[in-house]
Amino acid sequence: MTKTIVVCSGGLDSVTLAYKVAQERTLSGLISFDYGQRHKKELDYARLCADQLKVPHHIIDISSVGAALTGSALTDDVAVPDGHYAEDTMKATIVPNRNAIMMTIAYGIAAAKGASAVAAAVHAGDHFIYPDCRPEFTESFEAMQKCALEGVAEIEFYTPFVKSSKADITAEGARLGVPFIDTWSCYKGGDVHCGRCGTCVERREAFDIANVEDPTIYKDADFWRQAVKEAV
Repeated sequence: MTKTIVVCSGGLDSVTLAYKVAQERTLSGLISFDYGQRHKKELDYARLCADQLKVPHHIIDISSVGAALTGSALTDDVAVPDGHYAEDTMKATIVPNRNAIMMTIAYGIAAAKGASAVAAAVHAGDHFIYPDCRPEFTESFEAMQKCALEGVAEIEFYTPFVKSSKADITAEGARLGVPFIDTWSCYKGGDVHCGRCGTCVERREAFDIANVEDPTIYKDADFWRQAVKEAV
């Protein structure tokens, strides 16, 4: 079975991917990145996932790089906007080239450790806002890495959710037995999920569409309905 390293943030999508890889492939370990994100507590959930799946977990500190990528609400002194991902205001959460930077490092680690694939949980719900979550990016990135590692390693870029919705991933997570309560999505990084930022709204909407019980505690549990309605 394909030895696969999963890039895991600790969010619902990447934890679901880790469980999927653990059941369908050989999960070699999880890699997470500290890029100076305000919701750094997500890394605790990535660590918890690794513990639950009994695999190694490595946190790579690229916070100095993140500090140079100024202007994002995730890494700078910019307010995280409330609302649905379909709104232009969510562009404030873009960290320029974040996935390309992270995946390049992950590929290098995979080559060094003899893994055959790097897995990432990019999905269709992110396509509107994040260019480095789109199929064009994943296909081009994999082609670039084939050149970068020619004669050194052959590594697949495994992105099974790239054309799936958040609801699809939630349904898959339920099938795989993912403990959703042990995942973190909120960009604001408070004591509980805020219920108002783009990731909270998307998370709550996904559970509703997938008809899966949402165990998440939200500070504002009803805002998502208004946000979804306004985004239509």
